Amino acid sequence: MSSAQSTPSRTIRSSRRLIAVAALIPVIGVLGACGYGSEKKDDSKKAAPAANANKKKLSASEVKIGYFGNTTHATPIVGLQEGLFAKELGGTSVKTQVFNAGPAEIEALNAGAIDIGWIGPSPSINGYVKSKGQSLKIISGSASGGVSLVVNPKKIKGLDDLKGKRIATPQLGNTQDVALLNYLAEKGLKVDAQTGKGDVKVIRQDNKEIPTSFQRGDLDGAWVPEPTASKLVAAGGKVALDEKTLWKDGKFVITNVIVSQKFLKEHPDVVEAVLRGSVKTNAWITANPDKAKKDINSALETLSGKALPDEVLDPAFKNVQITNDPLASTLQQEADHGIKAGLLDKVDLKGIYDLTLLNKVLKAEGQPEVADAGLGAK
Repeated sequence: MSSAQSTPSRTIRSSRRLIAVAALIPVIGVLGACGYGSEKKDDSKKAAPAANANKKKLSASEVKIGYFGNTTHATPIVGLQEGLFAKELGGTSVKTQVFNAGPAEIEALNAGAIDIGWIGPSPSINGYVKSKGQSLKIISGSASGGVSLVVNPKKIKGLDDLKGKRIATPQLGNTQDVALLNYLAEKGLKVDAQTGKGDVKVIRQDNKEIPTSFQRGDLDGAWVPEPTASKLVAAGGKVALDEKTLWKDGKFVITNVIVSQKFLKEHPDVVEAVLRGSVKTNAWITANPDKAKKDINSALETLSGKALPDEVLDPAFKNVQITNDPLASTLQQEADHGIKAGLLDKVDLKGIYDLTLLNKVLKAEGQPEVADAGLGAK
């Protein structure tokens, strides 16, 4: 894994239906029915260390952090496992929730169930636009890449053989769902964004269920993040397309960090501490890739009950690039994909980024500052 780098009158079409779907999708982990996400239990003390009683609390006694059980979310997984966030937060404790996909995490952020979250770009855009710019800010990057279209080579011979096939994504409106719908549209294949019906049948299914459906023959392929993509390859699938090949320089935001605007305003010191933990974790992952892989596997084992074999973990880890840079120039393209897919009307993303605290942290660490591509505070 290497280091990288006017509000519309209508926003998300059928937004109520999108939220309803998000609420019904089970989140990853053994406590999938609990609230918006699953709180880690067997290794909760290791993953989210208790506040250090010898250190002064920051302005909040607790910070609630959300993320996914994916290798594309290596930063929060490793940072929590290694206690790097706890070290920066001092006496402020951490509570975690783990999600299957972004729409449910946005719902949790809006409800105050989490304060800060690692999440994909499409749900970030949706959450910002639907709230008319009031709900969240993107405050950092986290990862690039790590997404592939994996197919059953017996049923799909190539990228011109998708018509009539069944392709899965993790959730309606999540980042991979938007990417697939946009790609199909570019190939002239028509799909109803809401129902998934059309020239290709798009099936929305939980990441942890997709490999089983694939092996059963219920799916012909899936556009998914790591480690699900590598699981499908290990089950006999073939990578038909690595999404990074569709982007300039092979870089695109797959995971960024968002914060509730209310929490940012009331507790900037806590947000800065989390960002210090994030930046230091990314440096630690780069310096300690083997240990980082073990941390990720330990967390995934707790969530799913089963560790990943090396033939899955190694490529899943290698395919993701950790970065502090939010790759802001790719965010507008992600929004354009949502528009083309039929999930968004034209949007104004001006103000979605606030990289002030991140750049403060980067400067203190002797690292170059990052840009917001003109999408910073209005």
